[in-house]
Amino acid sequence: MPDDPLHVLASEPGRAAILLDVDGTLAPIVAGPENALIPDETRAELARLTARYALVACVSGRPGAEVERMLGVPGVAIVGEHGLELEPDAAAWAERIRRFARGVDWPSEAKPLSASFHFRRADDEAAARAYLTRVAEDAAAAGLVPRWGRMVLEVRPPVDAHKGTAVRTLVARAGVRRALYAGDDRTDVDAFDGLDGLELGVRVAVASAEAPPELLEAADVVVDGTEGVLELLRAL
Repeated sequence: MPDDPLHVLASEPGRAAILLDVDGTLAPIVAGPENALIPDETRAELARLTARYALVACVSGRPGAEVERMLGVPGVAIVGEHGLELEPDAAAWAERIRRFARGVDWPSEAKPLSASFHFRRADDEAAARAYLTRVAEDAAAAGLVPRWGRMVLEVRPPVDAHKGTAVRTLVARAGVRRALYAGDDRTDVDAFDGLDGLELGVRVAVASAEAPPELLEAADVVVDGTEGVLELLRAL
């Protein structure tokens, strides 16, 4: 269909950007984030797209250096920690977040600018959520910003940086007015908002049993899991 947004986007790739979440979008969700892998087929498609589009980028909750190691595709722009890496003020909070995480009786994924408390491996999910809810309350009381994702609590600095600000910055730097973003979690709703005001913004939700309803409701296109994302990339 000539008026299909994906068709319009792909018809002039030199005027468009492809922006993607990583975990749950490119890499299947696994019990431990350290074991996540981006399939070779997906990496091959990203390499192909970098030669076609004005911008191909990954916007992830992981640190950017970690995404770069996972991806290994030259030419893909990477922004980590939900956009915090583009916010200079975030670094001033790093030590305070590290101290907070050390005081929590739960294993944390330490990042340069934030901390994540995963509970996918917990024997008792309800008990884990209850405990981490108290951790979230303590973080807020300490002036930090708690945020829930797929089986994870993140503690972030109180700065105006998120996936939406990252998307806006990347699109502006690329000088394009058309863009697609695909993601699978609550933080990706912010990224969808980052497409507001463009000539064409295509919001792709990656469906799963854990996908938040607000993500699916905000999407223009819904695909089924990381395999659905791969098929979408092949169509671009």
